[in-house]
Amino acid sequence: MSGNAARVNAVHQITNREPLPSKPPMSLEAIWAENVFDLSKMQARFPKAVFKSIKNTIVTGQKLDPSVADAVATAMKDWAMSKGALYYAHVFYPMTNVTAEKHDGFISVQGDGKVISEFSGKVLVQGEPDGSSFPNGGIRDTFEARGYTGWDVTSPAYIMETDNGSTLCIPTVFVSWTGEALDKKVPLLRSIAAMDKAARKVLTLLGNTEVSQVNSSCGAEQEYFLVDANFAAQRPDLLLAGRTLFGRPSAKGQEFDDHYFGAIPERVQVFMQDVEETLYKLGIPAKTRHNEVAPGQFEIAPFFEAANVASDHQQLIMTVLKQTAKKHGFMCLLHEKPFAGINGSGKHVNWSVGNATQGNLLDPGDSPHDNAQFLVFCGAVIRGVHKYGPLMRAAIATASNDHRLGANEAPPAIMSVYLGTQLEEVFEQIKTGTVTESKQKGIMDLGVDVLPYLTKDAGDRNRTSPFAFTGNRFEFRAVGASQSVSGPLIVLNTILADSLDWIGNRLESELAKGLDLNTAILTVLKEVMEEHGNVIFGGNGYSEEWHREAVEKRGLANLPTTADALPVLKEEYIEDLFKKTGVLTPVELESRFEVYAEQYILSIEVEAKLAVSIAKTIIYPAAVEYLAKLSGTIASLSGLGIDFEKESARKIAELTSSLVGAATQLSEALEHESSDTVEHLQYCAKTLRPLMDNVRTYADALEAEVADSFWPLPTYQEMLFIK
Repeated sequence: MSGNAARVNAVHQITNREPLPSKPPMSLEAIWAENVFDLSKMQARFPKAVFKSIKNTIVTGQKLDPSVADAVATAMKDWAMSKGALYYAHVFYPMTNVTAEKHDGFISVQGDGKVISEFSGKVLVQGEPDGSSFPNGGIRDTFEARGYTGWDVTSPAYIMETDNGSTLCIPTVFVSWTGEALDKKVPLLRSIAAMDKAARKVLTLLGNTEVSQVNSSCGAEQEYFLVDANFAAQRPDLLLAGRTLFGRPSAKGQEFDDHYFGAIPERVQVFMQDVEETLYKLGIPAKTRHNEVAPGQFEIAPFFEAANVASDHQQLIMTVLKQTAKKHGFMCLLHEKPFAGINGSGKHVNWSVGNATQGNLLDPGDSPHDNAQFLVFCGAVIRGVHKYGPLMRAAIATASNDHRLGANEAPPAIMSVYLGTQLEEVFEQIKTGTVTESKQKGIMDLGVDVLPYLTKDAGDRNRTSPFAFTGNRFEFRAVGASQSVSGPLIVLNTILADSLDWIGNRLESELAKGLDLNTAILTVLKEVMEEHGNVIFGGNGYSEEWHREAVEKRGLANLPTTADALPVLKEEYIEDLFKKTGVLTPVELESRFEVYAEQYILSIEVEAKLAVSIAKTIIYPAAVEYLAKLSGTIASLSGLGIDFEKESARKIAELTSSLVGAATQLSEALEHESSDTVEHLQYCAKTLRPLMDNVRTYADALEAEVADSFWPLPTYQEMLFIK
């Protein structure tokens, strides 16, 4: 049987695939949040006093009254069972970027052997999954297994429907027996609280007499690839590492820009509609869908939501994308760089802060130079990014994200702030000590009578910036597609809290000297610009000139790899930041360094082992088989007196030998051991990764020489263009 028989069969299966039966369109109003135990459903099922107590906790952040827990649990169980759920799950978010859940039945066995459905307030509020196998970074000894989940009232419970049944899912926090956070939700909630406290102080100093709770909001743009499951099943690297470790670029890639915002393939659109229906039932406001730049790449983006709920919803979006893809015969790839030579996938996190009384605090309005409130909060962001840029880099540091940062598809690893022409001019005026004007929006006449006049923004956008202001929010463009948004949100909230606290103290000091409020604000913002203005950059972030200028002239950190970035978490000033704001204790921060470092090391080592295995057991045999066939053909022709060109066989033989040699060298390098985590990080980055690239060089070169009928792995052309 020829080497590519499985590939040929896969193509046949795909091109002759029966489409899923079409479903009639659903009314958005009819299905919206039907699987969410939201305030409206609570109000219908709770006694008035219980509903008032729960609503106060959700809306104002007041502490949960434990006396209402039993009533809530009973109503929640009855609602869930009316939706077909026989099980409930405390859903939590360990330090793995994925979601964890433990399912328990509502069943309770009575003394007479009969059963009843039961769900108590105690069980609702607190659970105890076995925490021994979740990463904890040294917080506990491995033989100590106790961990607790605690109900997060502010994130609504929901029903997760599958073909095998429905489950009541309850978002929770996850902590150790000794009380340390083992998850991403506890620090996120703490960071929101710290930011709220500092923001309210500043807003009061600015003369606001009524200030409601300040929260951050998030809207994350999720990019992903779809590959047919028939191809994915033949790629061990996709199955175990989420990316192709080998693969020669297709003759056609993304250079024509014909995929970006192009017509969505019919099969993909059916998949998208299925995803969106599920998300709407879960109360997730999916708004945008489109083709992305690379072939086979797509994007989904929801509306803004409160940061904590948005983070939970983001985890659900990733889960729904993967589960729905299987139903449609796809594999959904969330890896940041599943294919070499074309764009990878990010998750742009749009972040803002605001409240019910003052609105969006990062909205400049029509005249930002007169908007003191906006200037103060924007100035706090500038200070935070400059002072803690390395921490922002650490927050998006993963082995997979390293593949895209710094390439001409994603922002550089250097953290800078893009404000746009209008705001740059305003803050430059602040630096000189006077603010007089700001550039206004314009009107664009397209020169055709039937076309309308278009409003032209006061400034352009910059896709090369890792942290760009985009009108009324900042867009953290460096976040990776597979990441939880909690980590970046924790950092953004925390550095804003620190900067607002500093600004609040400085304003109090200036006002105590007898300065009027506007003069005090200008004085403090001038100080911000003098000390931290170097972080503002509006040029081409991809250019070599910027990299030199950023490091040599502006003193900004360039941390190209995760191995360079993660040790930032061990710096004393980072520990002080988290300790001062109450977001992470020194022990919790240290645990995160250890967990993320271990994940990086394990990711590299798994990929390295896979590269050795695929090279030696899949590619090498195919190359040898083809070489034997080619050599036999050459010998037969020579016997007939035909002088057949032998250079191709010689080249394949040399490449095959080099492939085995490179794979052996990588295999030997994997035997390296180190007791020092930082040293091992660098070893993975600077030794293992280059050796993996070396193996790939020979493998991809062989793919160009070996006859297609002998090549065993689905090719880029097949995976990216056959849907």
